Amino acid sequence: MTRILIVEDVPDNVELARKILTSRGYEVIHAINAEMGYNLAIQERPDLVLLDLGLPDYDGLTLAGQIRENPAFERLPIIAFTAWPQETAKNMAESYGCNGFISKPIIRVNEFIAQVESFLLND
Repeated sequence: MTRILIVEDVPDNVELARKILTSRGYEVIHAINAEMGYNLAIQERPDLVLLDLGLPDYDGLTLAGQIRENPAFERLPIIAFTAWPQETAKNMAESYGCNGFISKPIIRVNEFIAQVESFLLND
């Protein structure tokens, strides 16, 4: 089963993404902050990370950099999951080694799933 780690501190964002992803057969793991996200990435070896950029302990882009430093995660798709303006999100995600970004809030379920699956297929 494909495992997706969501690193997000806003419960409503997590629950909506979790419901959508689990309904499509994905296993979802959740971390409420960057430190927990890094530890879960090491322990659980997800197939994809949806990473909020504004986390309570340190920013998601720092976490993306830490994950990228680990050779075991060289091919792991890390997707910025953010409400930042698109151009800002795109530039920041690229500069920190993310594979792309998905905008929040989730408005179109089918579009969200298609975006997640496109990053899984690019692996």
